[in-house]
Amino acid sequence: MKIAHVQKFLCSLLLLSTISVIGQQGNGKINGKISLSDNTPAESVAIALKDTKYSTNANHNGQYEIKNIKPGNYTLVINGIGIKSISENITIRNNQTLLKNFKLTESKEELNEVIVKRNKYKQDKPSLSLRLNTPVLEIPQNVQIISGQTLKDQQITSMSDGVIRNVSGAVRLEHWGDLYTNITMRGSQIQAFRNGFNVVSSFWGPLTEDMSFVDHIEFVKGPAGFMLSSGDPSGLYNVVTKKPTGITKGEVNLMGGSFDFYRASIDLDGKLDKKGKLLYRFNAMGQNKGSHRSFEQNDRYVIAPVISYQLDDKTKITAEYNYQRANMTEVGSYYVFGKDGYATTPRNFTMTQPGLPDTKINDHSAYFLFEHNFNSKWKLTAQTSYFKYMQQGYSSWPAAVGPLSIDTNNDNIPDTQVLDSGEIIRGVSIWDADSNMYLGQLFVNGKFNTGSVTHKVLGGIDLGSKDYMADWGQSHALDTFEDPFNVNNPDYGTPANGMPNFDRETPLKERAGGLYGSEYAAGYIQDEMGFFENKIRLTLAARYTWINQTSSYSAPASDSHITPRAGLSISLTPNTAIYGLYDQAFTPQAGIVREGSVKPLTGNNVEFGIKRDWFDGAWSTTFSAYSILKKNELTADPANTPGQNFSVVLGEKRARGIEVDLRGKIVEGLNLIANYAFTESTVKSSNVPSIVAGSTVPGFAKHTANAWLNYTVVNGKLKGLGASIGVTYLAGRQTDTWSVGLEKLPNYFKMDGGLSYETGKLKFTANMFNILDKYLYSGSYYAWLGAYYWQSEAPRNIRVGVTYKF
Repeated sequence: MKIAHVQKFLCSLLLLSTISVIGQQGNGKINGKISLSDNTPAESVAIALKDTKYSTNANHNGQYEIKNIKPGNYTLVINGIGIKSISENITIRNNQTLLKNFKLTESKEELNEVIVKRNKYKQDKPSLSLRLNTPVLEIPQNVQIISGQTLKDQQITSMSDGVIRNVSGAVRLEHWGDLYTNITMRGSQIQAFRNGFNVVSSFWGPLTEDMSFVDHIEFVKGPAGFMLSSGDPSGLYNVVTKKPTGITKGEVNLMGGSFDFYRASIDLDGKLDKKGKLLYRFNAMGQNKGSHRSFEQNDRYVIAPVISYQLDDKTKITAEYNYQRANMTEVGSYYVFGKDGYATTPRNFTMTQPGLPDTKINDHSAYFLFEHNFNSKWKLTAQTSYFKYMQQGYSSWPAAVGPLSIDTNNDNIPDTQVLDSGEIIRGVSIWDADSNMYLGQLFVNGKFNTGSVTHKVLGGIDLGSKDYMADWGQSHALDTFEDPFNVNNPDYGTPANGMPNFDRETPLKERAGGLYGSEYAAGYIQDEMGFFENKIRLTLAARYTWINQTSSYSAPASDSHITPRAGLSISLTPNTAIYGLYDQAFTPQAGIVREGSVKPLTGNNVEFGIKRDWFDGAWSTTFSAYSILKKNELTADPANTPGQNFSVVLGEKRARGIEVDLRGKIVEGLNLIANYAFTESTVKSSNVPSIVAGSTVPGFAKHTANAWLNYTVVNGKLKGLGASIGVTYLAGRQTDTWSVGLEKLPNYFKMDGGLSYETGKLKFTANMFNILDKYLYSGSYYAWLGAYYWQSEAPRNIRVGVTYKF
C-alpha cells in the first residue's frame, strides 16, 4: 500500500513537470550582474518584475537570472537593504535571453554599515563553510547564527566566555576553565567545527577559539549529513573566521577589567593591489587575565593573517593561518572539593599550589581554499587544512578527601581515620599532549530545473586523518597524610611532599599513555527540490562514511555506514515556513567487550518546527521540537576489577525537547536575543545493573532561558548612547557524572548589563557581569572519591573597552 502511494506521488510530480515544460515553450529569460560603485558584487540584492511572480536574488558574485518569463512588457525593479531602488521598463520576446547589468551608487562599505545598523543581531544566510546555498528561513532544520556584533556588544573574548547564552538549550560541560569549550546541547556533547572542518581530535579539544579572529558562529541543531562524517546526533557549532572584505578599514580595541584583565587587539582589512584582486586580513591579540581566585591566570596571544586572490571573475583562492598561544595555570586549578556538599568554602577559595609552572599551549591551524564558479548556477569549492596542537603542562586532582578512614585489619571495616574533616591530599599529574589533523573537502553546489521543479544540488567528499597522544600517567602527591592540606587553615607554602619533577627527557610518543587516532572518508549527495515556485521544498540526501578509530585502551574499530536525510520545508507565506526533518548519525566505537563484537553508535533525529521573519525580516523566531534516539552506546563495565578495561553496551538513550529562539531588531535601535529550551534526556533501556531504565543522563539542564536586550539612541543629542541587560536561568541542572550524591545542583540565575557610547570613529563599551553578586558554580559528585567538587564563577565584575575604527 505504501509503495502504491509513492508511485502515485512520483507520477503526479512527473505529470506536473511535463505540463510545465509544455507551457514554457516560447518563454524568455533575463540575466546579468549587479555591482556596487566600488565594483564589488551586490550580493543578496532583490530583482523582480513588478506586480508579477518573477523574482530572484543576486548571488555572492552579484549575478542573477530569471527564467520562464512569458513574453510581454514589464517593469524590472531592484531593491535591497540600504540601497536606492532602480526601476526600468523592459520587453521580453519569445525565446529571448535579455542581458541587463546594473551598477548601484552605493559602495560595499556604505551597504555594510547600513546592514549592521539596521539589524546587528540577525543573519539570514549561513556561511560558505556550512555548504548550504539556502536562506536560514528555508533550511529544514534549526540553525542559529551568532553575529559578530553580538560578540562585540557582550564583550565576549573566547568561545567559553558567554557565547552559549545566545543559543537555546546550550550548556557547558564542566566549564573546563578557558581551555576547552565542550558544549552540551539536546542531551549530549556537540561537535566543534571551524570553517566547516570537524576539529575534534579527542574528548578534550579543541582549544577554545579567541574571538579576535572570529567573524560569527553557527549552531546547527541535530544531525547534519551535509557536514558530519561521524559524530553525535545532537548537533555542532561552526566557528567562522574573519576573511578579507575588499574594504580598506581597520579597528583597534583596548579592554580592561576586574581581576587584572587587560586585552588589546587589532583588525586590519584591505587591498594589496589597485585592482582589488589581492586582499588581506590581519588580526592580532594579546591578553593578560587573572582570576577571582589567587595564583590563577590565563594569558593569551593570537596572530591570524589571511590573504585572498581573485584569479579572474570565476576563480578565487584564500590562504589563512591562525596561531594561538596560551600560558595558564594548571588544568583543574579552579576546582574545590569537599564532602559536605557544594559551595562550602568562600567563593575565592583555591586549592592550587603557587609555584607550579604554567601550562603552555601552542595551537596552529592553516587553511587553503579554492573557489571556482563555472557559471551563475554551478560552483566548485575545495579546501584543505592542517591543525597542530602542542601542550606541556599539569593537571591537579586530589588523591584523598577527608574525613577518611582506612581498613588496617583487612576485615572490610574502616577502623583508622587518616584524614579529618577539611583535610585533603592534593595531587598533580603531568599533562603533555600532541595532536595532528589533516583534513580535506571538495564539494559542488548547483542549480537546475526539471520542468517547474527547481533543484539545489550539493555533493562532495570529505577526507581526514587525526591523531592525539598524551602523557597523563605521571603523578605526584603534594601533601602527606602526616601533613595534609587543610581547607579551614590553608598553607600555600612549600608542600610537605615537595614539588613534582616529571620525566620530560623521554620523547612524548614513548611515554604517552593515551593514544587516539582516526581516519575517515565520506561521500554525500543532497538535492533540495522546489515545487510550486519554491513554496514547497523537499530535501533528500544520503551520506556514505568509512571510518577507522584506534585507541591505546581498546581494539581498533572500523566500520562504514550510509546515513539518509529527508527534510520538508513549506512556505506558508513569504516570511513563514514550517518544516520537518529525519536525519541519522553514527560513530564507530573503540572498546573491548567480554563477549561478541562492538557495534557503532547510531542515532536518529526527528524534528519539526516553524520559522518566521517579522516586519520585513527585521527579526526572526524559530520554534522546534525534536526526539533523538541513540543506540549501542558503550560504557565502562561495572564488573571491572583494577586494571581491566572491559566495556558493555549501555542500551538506548533518548533526548526530547522543545526550543524557542528569537533574535533581531524589534523597533529602530532596540535589538533582542532571547531563547528557551526544555530538555529531557533519559536511559530508555540499559544493560548495566546500576543504571536502570528511566535514569536521567548526566550533563544538561532541564530548563534553560536566556535574554539579551540592547537599546541604542538613534536620533537627538543622545544619539549613539546604548544600554544592555541580559539574564541566564538554568533549572533542573544535572551533574556530569552518574553519581549525583545527596545534594543536587541548585537553580542558576545570572544578570549582566552594560552601557555604550558611539561617536564618529570611537565606541566606548562597559559591561558588568553577575550584577546581583550571586555565588554561582557548576560541579558534580564523584562516588569513588566520596566528595563533591565545584567551580565557582567570578563575583560582580566589570569590563571596560574602547574601539577606534579607521
